[in-house]
Amino acid sequence: MGTDATPPRTPPPEQRLADRLAARPKPAPMPARPTAVTMLRECGQVDLAVYRAIAGTPTPTLDLPMRRLSATADWSRLWLAIGGAMALTGGRTGRRAAAAGFAALAVDSAVVNIGLKIAARRRRPDRDSAGVPANRRVPMPESTSFPSGHTASGFAFTNAVAHTLPAAAGPLGLLASAVGYSRIHTGVHYPGDVVIGAVTGTAIGEISDQGPLNQELAYQLSFWYTQYMPS
Repeated sequence: MGTDATPPRTPPPEQRLADRLAARPKPAPMPARPTAVTMLRECGQVDLAVYRAIAGTPTPTLDLPMRRLSATADWSRLWLAIGGAMALTGGRTGRRAAAAGFAALAVDSAVVNIGLKIAARRRRPDRDSAGVPANRRVPMPESTSFPSGHTASGFAFTNAVAHTLPAAAGPLGLLASAVGYSRIHTGVHYPGDVVIGAVTGTAIGEISDQGPLNQELAYQLSFWYTQYMPS
């Protein structure tokens, strides 16, 4: 089994937030604080327990498809390919849907990779200690773990496209969910990273469906299509 060079483990965000809450001075009795601290610590424990349970469950039939799906979604290539197919074959509606999806991917990349990942600073999981099988593994990313960028991109693209093509919401949502699970299955994310990634991506897809960026993308796609793909 290969090993991953990982820096010293840092407590998960739930644990660090719980420790900060517990360490704050208590000027007056605050019965809610111990409850919040306990809940955050328990969420961190559940997160780790689910990760280890998935790592320790033999799934030889799933291992190769999950590894391939995870790799296909690197750099949003999966969603860019789907959006390109929509723009080429879906007419005006397809180009509008693709533009919405591309706009959501752009916003999502900035929010997740520049904002949330830097702020959270969660270390990647230790696959060796959890026993993630070697044949499941994809290269461990150098970025921080929280939230899952792959999952956020998938849900951002799905929600933005669904505003223009509602029928695509189901298939794309299932695919985005599978990508999110593949990141846990291959050992590069905790379940909590994926859950928050899905919530973040869904919100970004909702707010980025309209606006100047989307309109500009729609214009560029329409221009490209009429210039290079005449009917």
